[in-house]
Amino acid sequence: MSLSPNISPPKVLLLYIHPEPLNSVANKALLRFVRGLEHVTVHDLYGCYPDFFIDIAFEQQLLREHKVIVFQHPLYTYSCPALLKEWMDRVLSRDFVNGAEQALRGKYWRSVITTGEPEGAYKRGGSNRYPMEEILRPFELTASMCQMHWLSPMIIYWARRQKPEVLASHANAYHEWLKMPLSLGGL
Repeated sequence: MSLSPNISPPKVLLLYIHPEPLNSVANKALLRFVRGLEHVTVHDLYGCYPDFFIDIAFEQQLLREHKVIVFQHPLYTYSCPALLKEWMDRVLSRDFVNGAEQALRGKYWRSVITTGEPEGAYKRGGSNRYPMEEILRPFELTASMCQMHWLSPMIIYWARRQKPEVLASHANAYHEWLKMPLSLGGL
């Protein structure tokens, strides 16, 4: 799907999920330039739900209002922070995603993940034994359950140890993608 310059970009919901946002150098770098994009809604789940009591109706309405859903979080124990798991279990109910409404059908899912280890750790024979594609398979399956299009994830490996210029390069690429996420170059 290519968007011409006179067509506005689709609305993007960026779900930011980090239990210690002040300690995340990489995620701060990624978010620095995002807030200026009018079509992007940044929604900090830990900021909204520190007690894990999720407003399901509100979250489902946010999802209805956006075409592209970005899940930005660190990789925790080969998965996601606990609040995102709770959010998925509660918000992405079978009735919501597969019932009469099929609320997320045809929308787009992209995971933006930071890791604490180098890329080489995520391969057969690496310290984590499996490539990132296999580790992220539950998220891809969840997108499929929701009838969403799975976009290639953006992974920042060894996030804490990246040089500032490398993080800036990732942040710039992220910002450019968010400007027109469904253009041919953005998919």
